[in-house]
Amino acid sequence: MTALPDDAAPRTTGEISSYHAHVYYDPAATRAEAERLRAWIGERFSVTLGRWHDVKVGPHDQAMYQVAFAKEIFPELVPWLMLNHGTLSILVHPNTTNPRRDHLVDPLWIGSALALHGEKLPEEAEMEHPLAPNTTPSLKP
Repeated sequence: MTALPDDAAPRTTGEISSYHAHVYYDPAATRAEAERLRAWIGERFSVTLGRWHDVKVGPHDQAMYQVAFAKEIFPELVPWLMLNHGTLSILVHPNTTNPRRDHLVDPLWIGSALALHGEKLPEEAEMEHPLAPNTTPSLKP
């Protein structure tokens, strides 16, 4: 992950297949807040809610769950998360063929940025296809 050469062309959004939002929480102190946010997301957005990880997993240094979502959901979901994250930190990253860059160089942080272990992420991977939503929204964003 180095700076782009002077003659480099800009990257296109076509590189992005989907997005992930990682919602971080403290199992002893903020799990209830994370549960409430997760319920609100599921009521309002067509997303895939991932499993709860009450311990460190992969590059994540804190308990978290993942919200996977299609590119088309970004303009509604991300601003909504900005307004409703409470005290929780959320990492929003694109899914391209470079997971390390996606998590460390090209993400957005909502709330406080947290440490990540980039060495646990590959520089290159197959393009992740969007997951089928496992929510059935009943409310508007």
